[in-house]
Amino acid sequence: MTSPSTVHRSPFTIHRCIAPAILSLLLFSCIENIEEYSNNPRGNFEALWKIMDEQYCFFEYKEIDWDKIYSEYSPQIKNNMNQEALFILLNQMLQELKDGHVNLYTPFDIGRYWKWFEDYPDNFDADLLENRYLEPDYGIAGSFRYKILDDNVGYVYYGSFTNAVGNANLDYIINKMKDCEGIIFDVRNNGGGSLTNVDKLVSRFINEKTLVGYYQYKTGKKHDDFSELKEKYIEPSKRLHCQKPVIVLTNRRCFSAANEFVNAMRYCPNVRILGDRTGGGGGLPLSSELPSGWSVRFSACPNFDADKQQIEFGIDPDIRIDQLPSDAANGKDTLIEAARELLKKTEG
Repeated sequence: MTSPSTVHRSPFTIHRCIAPAILSLLLFSCIENIEEYSNNPRGNFEALWKIMDEQYCFFEYKEIDWDKIYSEYSPQIKNNMNQEALFILLNQMLQELKDGHVNLYTPFDIGRYWKWFEDYPDNFDADLLENRYLEPDYGIAGSFRYKILDDNVGYVYYGSFTNAVGNANLDYIINKMKDCEGIIFDVRNNGGGSLTNVDKLVSRFINEKTLVGYYQYKTGKKHDDFSELKEKYIEPSKRLHCQKPVIVLTNRRCFSAANEFVNAMRYCPNVRILGDRTGGGGGLPLSSELPSGWSVRFSACPNFDADKQQIEFGIDPDIRIDQLPSDAANGKDTLIEAARELLKKTEG
């Protein structure tokens, strides 16, 4: 960490989950050196507020008065504050944005906003899934856990979009389940990862080039300085495609890239979404560094669905179902059971 007297200049850096197609636009519009601030509580506060003021993308959409927030938090900054007190105050200010993509990283803690899932039912029990449905003999194909259930319904669990989507793995699963009545594709508790993996996976469920949404990028420092909406298409894979009815299982912990996946799957044929509203995370994140060496991550590029609606606050399912306590007590996953019934009716 630099000394308190150091004056620091920090460039913006691109977060790893940004899609390559959007990267050049963000580099053009967002990378610039911020003004110089001293490495003390006041300098770090001013630098953080300025970074967010010029680059955060949801002020208008969320109707956030960032100037008012400055007026509320600025008087609380004291030059004799220790690191922990400064971190707590800066994190409280960032939580006003109500954004799971906003984080403050320090050597001793990570500031975060988790209300997007904390106040909602889990609708997922990993032990129940393991013991009742997958059982010891389930298959593992790269990042996917899978099994054909005893009613000839295929089940696939994918826990994180940070995990690679292997073409050979998908080929094997799709071929193995080609005679199933349908497939349950479970992304509950998937907190996101790489958008490249999203496109790669969705491409197995479409037969033609499909519009799945739009995005914008910042073009200036004002809160409403954005480009025109840009289309986002996904091309069908040249490898095996799933042609069976599919039900995607969701809960509030589906976030970021998982949110993007659920949005895109809505535009695939023979796909329905079942469960809870996803947790959201519709802004592609950038990161920057404060004079102290702490880094801040924030939403910088808003994403929309194919109807040009924001997806920052999540995607509603086609069929809204919560886990029933009575089912859990009897060793059943309500969402899986509902999906099985729907698939059997669809195929019949």
